Amino acid sequence: MKVDQGVRRYRSIFLSDVHLGTRGCNAELLLDFLRSTDSEYLYLVGDIVDGWRLKRTWYWPQAHNDVVQKLLRKARKGTKVLYIPGNHDEGLKDYIGLQFGGVMVVEDAIHETADGKRLLVLHGDQFDAVVKYAKWLAHVGDHAYVLLLAVNTWFNLIRRKLGFTYWSLSAYLKHKVKNAVEYIGNYEQALAEEARRREVDGIVCGHIHSAQMRDMEGVLYCNDGDWVESCTALVEHESGVLEIIHWADSRLRAPLKAAA
Repeated sequence: MKVDQGVRRYRSIFLSDVHLGTRGCNAELLLDFLRSTDSEYLYLVGDIVDGWRLKRTWYWPQAHNDVVQKLLRKARKGTKVLYIPGNHDEGLKDYIGLQFGGVMVVEDAIHETADGKRLLVLHGDQFDAVVKYAKWLAHVGDHAYVLLLAVNTWFNLIRRKLGFTYWSLSAYLKHKVKNAVEYIGNYEQALAEEARRREVDGIVCGHIHSAQMRDMEGVLYCNDGDWVESCTALVEHESGVLEIIHWADSRLRAPLKAAA
């Protein structure tokens, strides 16, 4: 695979919770990340397109289309791209096992790192009791979340005009509210238990928009975060070492490149 000079090369990249089709999606930052990186494997770990929001209000600017085109271009150039649907793009679960433009839709995947670790890759919504048992409640929460993200967008426009970098108000509040912290902890425990049940070394997921990588009693828990609040990705280096990249922190000070 030909790699341009200046492009960061990884063995694997894991992205989730992009939420294309919403105003909260940081598509320009994601485009910059996709232009600046290359990999042998690219996992789209759910909620890449927000079908819930698009059913209510159609919102699809050019930058969102550019993200889709860039992902398809990577697949055409030889990157192995796997799409694992989440709850917001659950319509794609009807197409598991099929391939679109070189992108394979799968229910989940087992990824083996260069140093031999076996990682279960899934979105994680099936371990969220609210989504699984009370979808109407999840939709109510989605409305409140969209409102908070709207406030977050304006908040960061002001920060940028003042010369400050991106900072997620919604992510900050999530980690300060006691119930949210408890929910995240329970979710992480449930995913770690699934990894033990499947007899793998670790798990890669998304869903809760909370980037994290830590050992949980012998299980490596990795959440690749999102491109609404944290603008993060999980990457695997050629050695097999895993790292969470906080793209907004490293790139927002510089002008973004035009989408290729």
